[in-house]
Amino acid sequence: MADASGSQRHDAVARQLAGHVPGDAHERAALRDITAQLEALAAPFDEQAAPTHITGSAIVVSDAGTLLHLHRRLGRWLQPGGHVDGDEMPWDCAAREVLEETGIRARHPQGGVRLLHVDVHPAAKGHTHLDLRYLMTATATRPNPPPGESQHVRWVPWDEALSIDEPPLRAALSAARRWCL
Repeated sequence: MADASGSQRHDAVARQLAGHVPGDAHERAALRDITAQLEALAAPFDEQAAPTHITGSAIVVSDAGTLLHLHRRLGRWLQPGGHVDGDEMPWDCAAREVLEETGIRARHPQGGVRLLHVDVHPAAKGHTHLDLRYLMTATATRPNPPPGESQHVRWVPWDEALSIDEPPLRAALSAARRWCL
């Protein structure tokens, strides 16, 4: 489902959040916050409506490890992701962002969309991102990011990826690694 009415999208995301099992105390707090904000915000998917909004990102896995890019503004290795566009579902946003930021076409795992991890974090312009992180798979082809995106994109082997000093990202990567075993 690429586009949905506001209430359909809200309900679908609320169901995902209700069924998500957090991996640690940080993620448990993020899940509570995102669930509360989903109900409280008039337009939780619209980055223009309020400084706090839902975003979608992807933990992309392959035989080579996981796909990360060096974020242009933050200077940190992160998963691809970004703002939800129009009536887009957050999991479709995650897939679109992977392609736009890395040139890799990712897909949801066999069995369908899988919410892997959630996080709340400060972002540019005083915004707060309520990030829904989806598990995606791809063939480990050479990344080909378009001009204007970070050119530092690569498949990172699991041992290296799990040593990244970003605790919420490391937690999401750990969850993805467990899924891959």
